[in-house]
Amino acid sequence: MTTKEEAEEAIKTLLGYIEDDPSREGLEDTPSRVINSWDEIFSGYNESPEHVLSSTFNGEGFDGIVLLKDIEFHSTCEHHLQPFNGCAHVAYIPTDRIVGISKLARIVDLHARRLQNQERITKNVADDLEKHLSPLGCAVIIEASHGCMQCRGVKKQNATMTTSSMRGVFFDKSEARSELMRLIKD
Repeated sequence: MTTKEEAEEAIKTLLGYIEDDPSREGLEDTPSRVINSWDEIFSGYNESPEHVLSSTFNGEGFDGIVLLKDIEFHSTCEHHLQPFNGCAHVAYIPTDRIVGISKLARIVDLHARRLQNQERITKNVADDLEKHLSPLGCAVIIEASHGCMQCRGVKKQNATMTTSSMRGVFFDKSEARSELMRLIKD
């Protein structure tokens, strides 16, 4: 694994590619600041879905939709190292166990805080819900704007990408899917 010092040297090299004088005062501490910010931005590599979703509670017979919507997130596109951000809607129908609502936001953050693409975040969150909660169904819908679309290439400032993963009853039953979509829009 690369050391922090080696990573800072790599940033210095990149600054030399961009800037005529990478040693000027304003850039002097930039390599250290970049690496420290990356430690936070990419902290999802230091967490596991098992840990986030391990603490569950008796569902006490609740068999309706559990939905946490408008979970804001920030991620980094693995293709151009550009930011993308938006919101996620995460739902499940419990069979026996429920999870604290903060855990739904944390599982989104865990995956978003890695080099990513939006499709993978959507799939991985749904995979984790299925594996650790064994619900009757789960659904993940993510809407995001991508820096790689906004500041380079086609330069479309208002383009939004939506991805979804529907599992179990949300995939099999249009009524469950329709109810979920109504809840998200309300």
